Amino acid sequence: MTQPVHLTRRFFLQTTGAGVATAAMGLPALAATSVNFQLSWLHSVQFGGSYIAAKKNYWADQGLDVSLSQGGPNAPVEPPVVSGAALVGISAADYTAAAVAQGAPFKIIAVAMQKNPFAIASLAGNPVNAPADLVGKRIGMAVANTPVLQALCTLNNVDIDAIEIVPTQYDPAPLVSGQVDCLLCWETDLPVAMTVQGVDNTTMLMADHGYALHSQTYIATEDAIANRRADLIALLKGEVMGWNDYEADTDAAAALTVEMFPDAGLELETQKLQAARQVPLMFSDLTAENGFGWFTDETVAANIETLALLGRDVSADLWDRSLLEEVHG
Repeated sequence: MTQPVHLTRRFFLQTTGAGVATAAMGLPALAATSVNFQLSWLHSVQFGGSYIAAKKNYWADQGLDVSLSQGGPNAPVEPPVVSGAALVGISAADYTAAAVAQGAPFKIIAVAMQKNPFAIASLAGNPVNAPADLVGKRIGMAVANTPVLQALCTLNNVDIDAIEIVPTQYDPAPLVSGQVDCLLCWETDLPVAMTVQGVDNTTMLMADHGYALHSQTYIATEDAIANRRADLIALLKGEVMGWNDYEADTDAAAALTVEMFPDAGLELETQKLQAARQVPLMFSDLTAENGFGWFTDETVAANIETLALLGRDVSADLWDRSLLEEVHG
Protein backbone atom coordinates (compact mmCIF):
# COMPACT_ATOMS: atom_id res chain seq x y z
CA MET A 1 0.00 0.00 0.00
CA THR A 2 1.52 3.31 -1.04
CA GLN A 3 1.67 6.25 1.34
CA PRO A 4 -1.15 8.77 0.77
CA VAL A 5 0.43 11.93 -0.59
CA HIS A 6 -1.37 14.23 1.82
CA LEU A 7 0.39 12.71 4.82
CA THR A 8 3.79 13.87 3.60
CA ARG A 9 3.43 16.55 0.98
CA ARG A 10 0.86 18.62 2.87
CA PHE A 11 3.06 18.61 5.96
CA PHE A 12 6.11 19.56 3.91
CA LEU A 13 4.28 22.48 2.38
CA GLN A 14 3.02 23.64 5.75
CA THR A 15 6.25 23.29 7.70
CA THR A 16 8.64 24.49 5.01
CA GLY A 17 6.86 27.80 4.75
CA ALA A 18 6.69 28.15 8.52
CA GLY A 19 10.35 27.26 8.88
CA VAL A 20 11.46 29.85 6.32
CA ALA A 21 9.34 32.52 7.97
CA THR A 22 10.70 31.69 11.41
CA ALA A 23 14.28 31.75 10.20
CA ALA A 24 13.77 35.04 8.40
CA MET A 25 12.29 36.64 11.50
CA GLY A 26 14.99 35.27 13.76
CA LEU A 27 12.45 33.45 15.95
CA PRO A 28 13.20 30.14 17.70
CA ALA A 29 11.68 26.99 16.21
CA LEU A 30 8.74 25.50 18.07
CA ALA A 31 9.62 22.70 20.45
CA ALA A 32 8.26 19.26 19.72
CA THR A 33 5.39 18.04 21.87
CA SER A 34 6.40 15.18 24.15
CA VAL A 35 4.18 12.11 23.88
CA ASN A 36 4.39 8.77 25.67
CA PHE A 37 3.16 5.80 23.64
CA GLN A 38 2.51 2.71 25.78
CA LEU A 39 3.14 -0.61 24.00
CA SER A 40 1.36 -3.77 25.08
CA TRP A 41 4.33 -6.11 25.32
CA LEU A 42 8.10 -6.46 25.30
CA HIS A 43 9.98 -4.93 22.41
CA SER A 44 9.89 -7.05 19.26
CA VAL A 45 8.97 -6.68 15.61
CA GLN A 46 5.33 -6.90 16.75
CA PHE A 47 5.69 -3.10 16.96
CA GLY A 48 7.95 -2.75 13.93
CA GLY A 49 5.94 -0.01 12.26
CA SER A 50 6.29 2.18 15.33
CA TYR A 51 10.06 1.68 15.35
CA ILE A 52 10.17 2.75 11.71
CA ALA A 53 8.12 5.86 12.53
CA ALA A 54 10.69 6.75 15.19
CA LYS A 55 13.76 5.92 13.09
CA LYS A 56 12.57 7.80 10.00
CA ASN A 57 11.43 10.84 11.99
CA TYR A 58 7.82 10.48 10.86
CA TRP A 59 6.66 11.62 14.28
CA ALA A 60 9.28 14.34 14.53
CA ASP A 61 8.07 15.67 11.18
CA GLN A 62 4.61 15.89 12.72
CA GLY A 63 5.93 17.92 15.65
CA LEU A 64 6.03 15.09 18.18
CA ASP A 65 8.77 13.72 20.41
CA VAL A 66 7.47 10.20 21.02
CA SER A 67 8.73 7.89 23.75
CA LEU A 68 7.92 4.20 23.27
CA SER A 69 7.27 2.56 26.65
CA GLN A 70 7.76 -1.18 26.73
CA GLY A 71 4.92 -3.29 28.08
CA GLY A 72 5.07 -6.77 29.54
CA PRO A 73 3.55 -9.04 32.19
CA ASN A 74 4.15 -6.45 34.91
CA ALA A 75 3.41 -3.35 32.81
CA PRO A 76 -0.31 -3.24 31.94
CA VAL A 77 -1.34 -0.75 29.27
CA GLU A 78 -4.47 0.73 30.79
CA PRO A 79 -3.21 2.49 33.98
CA PRO A 80 -0.76 4.90 32.29
CA VAL A 81 -3.34 5.78 29.63
CA VAL A 82 -6.06 6.43 32.22
CA SER A 83 -3.72 8.57 34.32
CA GLY A 84 -2.53 10.57 31.35
CA ALA A 85 1.05 9.35 31.70
CA ALA A 86 0.62 7.88 28.20
CA LEU A 87 -1.38 9.54 25.43
CA VAL A 88 -2.05 6.30 23.57
CA GLY A 89 -1.75 2.62 24.43
CA ILE A 90 -1.79 -0.61 22.44
CA SER A 91 -4.44 -2.96 23.79
CA ALA A 92 -7.12 -5.36 22.50
CA ALA A 93 -10.90 -5.08 22.34
CA ASP A 94 -11.53 -7.54 25.19
CA TYR A 95 -9.09 -5.80 27.56
CA THR A 96 -10.53 -2.41 26.67
CA ALA A 97 -14.09 -3.67 27.19
CA ALA A 98 -13.13 -4.98 30.63
CA ALA A 99 -11.54 -1.67 31.58
CA VAL A 100 -14.55 0.33 30.37
CA ALA A 101 -16.83 -1.93 32.42
CA GLN A 102 -14.84 -0.77 35.46
CA GLY A 103 -15.29 2.89 34.53
CA ALA A 104 -12.27 3.65 32.35
CA PRO A 105 -13.13 6.34 29.74
CA PHE A 106 -11.48 4.58 26.78
CA LYS A 107 -12.18 4.63 23.07
CA ILE A 108 -10.63 2.40 20.42
CA ILE A 109 -9.37 4.84 17.80
CA ALA A 110 -7.58 2.50 15.36
CA VAL A 111 -7.05 -1.23 14.78
CA ALA A 112 -3.63 -2.59 13.80
CA MET A 113 -4.49 -6.29 13.60
CA GLN A 114 -7.46 -6.72 11.31
CA LYS A 115 -7.46 -10.44 12.15
CA ASN A 116 -7.11 -11.70 15.70
CA PRO A 117 -3.76 -13.53 16.11
CA PHE A 118 -5.11 -16.40 18.25
CA ALA A 119 -4.47 -19.74 16.55
CA ILE A 120 -4.47 -23.46 17.21
CA ALA A 121 -0.99 -24.78 16.49
CA SER A 122 -0.38 -28.46 15.80
CA LEU A 123 2.24 -30.71 14.28
CA ALA A 124 2.03 -31.37 10.56
CA GLY A 125 1.65 -35.10 11.17
CA ASN A 126 -1.44 -34.62 13.35
CA PRO A 127 -2.95 -31.34 12.16
CA VAL A 128 -5.89 -29.33 13.43
CA ASN A 129 -7.21 -27.69 10.28
CA ALA A 130 -10.76 -26.91 11.43
CA PRO A 131 -12.52 -26.51 14.79
CA ALA A 132 -14.15 -29.95 14.40
CA ASP A 133 -10.68 -31.49 14.42
CA LEU A 134 -10.32 -30.46 18.08
CA VAL A 135 -12.73 -33.19 19.18
CA GLY A 136 -10.79 -35.86 21.03
CA LYS A 137 -7.62 -33.78 21.10
CA ARG A 138 -5.50 -32.63 24.06
CA ILE A 139 -4.99 -28.88 23.87
CA GLY A 140 -2.26 -27.15 25.84
CA MET A 141 -3.20 -23.69 27.05
CA ALA A 142 -3.54 -21.36 29.99
CA VAL A 143 -6.74 -22.16 31.86
CA ALA A 144 -7.52 -18.44 31.86
CA ASN A 145 -8.05 -18.71 28.09
CA THR A 146 -10.89 -21.21 28.45
CA PRO A 147 -13.49 -18.55 27.49
CA VAL A 148 -11.59 -18.03 24.23
CA LEU A 149 -11.76 -21.74 23.40
CA GLN A 150 -15.41 -21.84 24.47
CA ALA A 151 -16.21 -18.94 22.13
CA LEU A 152 -14.54 -20.75 19.22
CA CYS A 153 -16.49 -23.91 20.02
CA THR A 154 -19.80 -22.04 20.30
CA LEU A 155 -19.21 -20.32 16.97
CA ASN A 156 -18.53 -23.66 15.28
CA ASN A 157 -20.94 -26.02 17.10
CA VAL A 158 -18.16 -28.00 18.77
CA ASP A 159 -18.65 -29.54 22.22
CA ILE A 160 -15.85 -28.17 24.40
CA ASP A 161 -16.30 -31.12 26.76
CA ALA A 162 -15.04 -33.34 23.94
CA ILE A 163 -11.68 -31.55 24.13
CA GLU A 164 -9.16 -32.28 26.90
CA ILE A 165 -7.70 -29.01 28.24
CA VAL A 166 -4.17 -29.50 29.57
CA PRO A 167 -2.78 -26.54 31.56
CA THR A 168 0.63 -25.65 30.12
CA GLN A 169 3.17 -22.86 30.18
CA TYR A 170 3.37 -20.67 27.09
CA ASP A 171 5.97 -22.81 25.34
CA PRO A 172 5.99 -25.15 22.31
CA ALA A 173 7.74 -27.94 24.26
CA PRO A 174 4.55 -29.80 25.35
CA LEU A 175 3.45 -30.07 21.72
CA VAL A 176 6.87 -31.02 20.37
CA SER A 177 7.30 -33.70 23.05
CA GLY A 178 3.82 -35.17 22.46
CA GLN A 179 2.29 -34.22 25.81
CA VAL A 180 -0.50 -32.43 23.94
CA ASP A 181 -1.89 -32.55 20.40
CA CYS A 182 -2.18 -28.81 19.87
CA LEU A 183 -1.65 -25.43 21.51
CA LEU A 184 -3.75 -22.30 21.87
CA CYS A 185 -1.32 -19.50 21.04
CA TRP A 186 -0.61 -16.52 18.84
CA GLU A 187 0.01 -17.16 15.16
CA THR A 188 3.16 -15.07 15.33
CA ASP A 189 5.14 -16.56 18.21
CA LEU A 190 5.09 -20.27 19.19
CA PRO A 191 4.59 -21.47 15.58
CA VAL A 192 7.47 -19.22 14.54
CA ALA A 193 9.65 -20.65 17.32
CA MET A 194 8.92 -24.20 16.13
CA THR A 195 9.64 -23.30 12.52
CA VAL A 196 13.00 -21.82 13.51
CA GLN A 197 13.75 -25.07 15.39
CA GLY A 198 12.93 -27.10 12.28
CA VAL A 199 9.67 -28.52 13.67
CA ASP A 200 7.10 -28.94 10.90
CA ASN A 201 3.88 -27.40 12.18
CA THR A 202 0.60 -25.95 11.02
CA THR A 203 -1.77 -23.35 12.41
CA MET A 204 -5.52 -22.79 12.27
CA LEU A 205 -6.24 -19.10 12.64
CA MET A 206 -9.30 -18.65 14.83
CA ALA A 207 -10.27 -15.50 12.96
CA ASP A 208 -10.90 -17.67 9.90
CA HIS A 209 -13.56 -19.54 11.89
CA GLY A 210 -15.66 -16.69 13.25
CA TYR A 211 -13.53 -15.43 16.14
CA ALA A 212 -13.74 -11.69 15.35
CA LEU A 213 -11.90 -9.72 17.99
CA HIS A 214 -9.78 -6.67 17.25
CA SER A 215 -6.23 -6.95 18.55
CA GLN A 216 -3.32 -4.55 18.77
CA THR A 217 -5.81 -1.72 19.04
CA TYR A 218 -4.98 1.91 19.77
CA ILE A 219 -6.76 3.28 22.84
CA ALA A 220 -7.09 6.82 24.15
CA THR A 221 -9.24 8.48 26.76
CA GLU A 222 -12.25 10.62 25.95
CA ASP A 223 -10.41 13.55 27.51
CA ALA A 224 -7.42 13.08 25.19
CA ILE A 225 -9.71 12.87 22.16
CA ALA A 226 -11.39 16.10 23.20
CA ASN A 227 -8.34 18.08 24.30
CA ARG A 228 -5.31 16.57 22.55
CA ARG A 229 -6.88 15.64 19.25
CA ALA A 230 -4.13 17.21 17.14
CA ASP A 231 -1.47 15.17 18.98
CA LEU A 232 -3.46 11.97 18.50
CA ILE A 233 -3.85 12.62 14.80
CA ALA A 234 -0.15 13.42 14.44
CA LEU A 235 0.79 10.19 16.23
CA LEU A 236 -1.56 8.14 14.05
CA LYS A 237 -0.17 9.74 10.89
CA GLY A 238 3.33 8.68 11.91
CA GLU A 239 2.06 5.18 12.65
CA VAL A 240 0.40 4.93 9.23
CA MET A 241 3.62 5.88 7.46
CA GLY A 242 5.70 3.53 9.59
CA TRP A 243 3.42 0.55 9.06
CA ASN A 244 3.15 1.20 5.34
CA ASP A 245 6.94 1.00 5.18
CA TYR A 246 6.80 -2.16 7.27
CA GLU A 247 4.44 -3.83 4.81
CA ALA A 248 6.74 -2.91 1.93
CA ASP A 249 9.83 -4.49 3.54
CA THR A 250 9.31 -6.73 6.56
CA ASP A 251 12.94 -7.90 6.57
CA ALA A 252 14.10 -4.30 6.98
CA ALA A 253 11.64 -3.87 9.86
CA ALA A 254 13.04 -6.97 11.54
CA ALA A 255 16.62 -5.78 11.10
CA LEU A 256 15.75 -2.37 12.54
CA THR A 257 14.09 -3.99 15.56
CA VAL A 258 17.17 -6.06 16.35
CA GLU A 259 19.39 -3.01 15.83
CA MET A 260 17.31 -0.75 18.09
CA PHE A 261 17.10 -3.25 20.97
CA PRO A 262 20.42 -5.12 21.08
CA ASP A 263 19.91 -6.21 24.69
CA ALA A 264 16.43 -7.70 24.15
CA GLY A 265 17.75 -11.12 23.13
CA LEU A 266 16.08 -10.94 19.71
CA GLU A 267 17.23 -13.25 16.91
CA LEU A 268 17.08 -11.78 13.41
CA GLU A 269 15.70 -14.89 11.69
CA THR A 270 12.90 -15.21 14.24
CA GLN A 271 12.05 -11.54 13.89
CA LYS A 272 11.96 -11.86 10.09
CA LEU A 273 9.52 -14.77 10.25
CA GLN A 274 7.33 -13.01 12.80
CA ALA A 275 7.32 -9.83 10.73
CA ALA A 276 6.19 -11.69 7.62
CA ARG A 277 3.48 -13.58 9.50
CA GLN A 278 2.01 -10.35 10.81
CA VAL A 279 1.31 -8.94 7.35
CA PRO A 280 -1.91 -10.90 6.59
CA LEU A 281 -3.15 -10.09 10.09
CA MET A 282 -2.59 -6.36 9.77
CA PHE A 283 -3.28 -5.64 6.11
CA SER A 284 -6.37 -6.56 4.13
CA ASP A 285 -8.66 -5.43 1.33
CA LEU A 286 -10.19 -3.10 3.92
CA THR A 287 -6.89 -1.38 4.71
CA ALA A 288 -5.90 -1.32 1.05
CA GLU A 289 -9.05 0.64 0.29
CA ASN A 290 -9.24 2.85 3.38
CA GLY A 291 -5.81 2.92 5.01
CA PHE A 292 -3.91 1.30 7.86
CA GLY A 293 -5.81 0.94 11.12
CA TRP A 294 -9.27 1.12 9.55
CA PHE A 295 -12.44 -0.48 10.89
CA THR A 296 -16.06 -0.37 9.80
CA ASP A 297 -19.48 -0.59 11.39
CA GLU A 298 -19.61 -4.20 10.16
CA THR A 299 -16.31 -5.22 11.77
CA VAL A 300 -17.37 -3.50 14.99
CA ALA A 301 -20.66 -5.46 14.96
CA ALA A 302 -18.73 -8.73 14.55
CA ASN A 303 -16.52 -7.75 17.48
CA ILE A 304 -19.54 -7.02 19.66
CA GLU A 305 -20.88 -10.53 18.95
CA THR A 306 -17.57 -12.18 19.87
CA LEU A 307 -17.20 -10.03 22.98
CA ALA A 308 -20.66 -11.16 24.09
CA LEU A 309 -19.45 -14.77 23.93
CA LEU A 310 -16.56 -13.73 26.16
CA GLY A 311 -18.99 -12.22 28.67
CA ARG A 312 -18.41 -8.60 27.68
CA ASP A 313 -21.45 -6.58 26.66
CA VAL A 314 -20.39 -3.43 24.82
CA SER A 315 -21.92 -1.01 22.35
CA ALA A 316 -20.54 0.39 19.12
CA ASP A 317 -19.59 3.67 20.79
CA LEU A 318 -16.57 1.91 22.29
CA TRP A 319 -15.00 2.58 18.87
CA ASP A 320 -14.36 6.08 17.50
CA ARG A 321 -13.36 6.25 13.83
CA SER A 322 -13.37 10.05 13.56
CA LEU A 323 -9.62 10.44 14.07
CA LEU A 324 -8.81 7.88 11.37
CA GLU A 325 -11.16 9.71 9.02
CA GLU A 326 -9.08 12.84 9.52
CA VAL A 327 -5.79 10.95 9.23
CA HIS A 328 -6.74 9.31 5.94
CA GLY A 329 -8.65 12.30 4.62
